[in-house]
Formats: sequence, C-alpha cells, structure tokens
Amino acid sequence: MNPVAGVRYREATVADVAEIARSRLADPEAGRADPRMAAYLQGTHHPQRALAPRVAYVALHDPDVAGYIAGHLTRRYDCDGEVQYLFVAPRHRRSGIGSELLRRLARWFAEQGAFRICVDVDADSPSARPFYTGHGATRLNDHWLVWEDIRTLLPSGMRGRLVGQ
Repeated sequence: MNPVAGVRYREATVADVAEIARSRLADPEAGRADPRMAAYLQGTHHPQRALAPRVAYVALHDPDVAGYIAGHLTRRYDCDGEVQYLFVAPRHRRSGIGSELLRRLARWFAEQGAFRICVDVDADSPSARPFYTGHGATRLNDHWLVWEDIRTLLPSGMRGRLVGQ
C-alpha cells in the first residue's frame, strides 16, 4: 500500500527523534522539530487533555526520514483523538506520503475506538488547511479542524472490520 516507490513506513520510536528533527531542517520555514517530541513519545509530555495512548509513524526514503506523523487519544474539544504532528520533507510533498501517514494514523485511531479526531492547523503553513480539508476534516473553530469519523479515510473494506472496536 506504499504510494511512493522506495518509501517504507513503520512505527516510530524515541530512537527516531534525531532523524525526525534532522528532516525538518530541509524546510527552514517549518522551523525546528518540537523539542518535546522525545518526551511526547516516551509518554512524559502530555498536550492539553491528552490521554496516555499515543503512536507515531515515519516514512523512510532510505536513508532519510521523508515524513512523520503522531497522534494520541484526548478529551480536547470532545474529541477521541488528536493529530499532534505531521510533516513531510519538501522534496517529498505532493507524492502521497502525507496521505499515507494520515491513513496509518487513522487506522490506529479506529483500532483504539477513537473516531472523532481533531487537529490544530498551523496558520503559518499555507498547505496544512487544504491538506486536511482535502482529506475530509471540517472546521471546528478558527484554529482547529475535526473529522467526525476518521474511518472515512480508510478503505471501505477496512472500515467495516474496525466498526465498534
């Protein structure tokens, strides 16, 4: 299900944080990676109203991190989950990597029984809002978008297997 030849996806660990941070350096406008990322993945940094279960995935275009995503369960805005991080290196944008990372996180949320998912949209990223709304998110407030049911991002055959989990 890899949309880009030569790209591998896997769950990320704290050991990946240095390479994740290095990948962001390819986009000076994006700024540095969140210095709390290692603590977030270790479960010692908790965003507002976050619950403990969380996961991150990396897209690897050997030997580099082409992109990453992370999310956690939450009670923020009456949501079940929240997308915490999503980044794709500039040379890999518009290749399907971001969409595939989002689908992988959507599957994890569905497996957790988390269907209403929110994301804080970076106002400094002109492509963030169109990316998320293009994947079915709708306006929650000035800064946040929401999927009422994240399973809409999953292939129809998979959605049925994850209903009610």
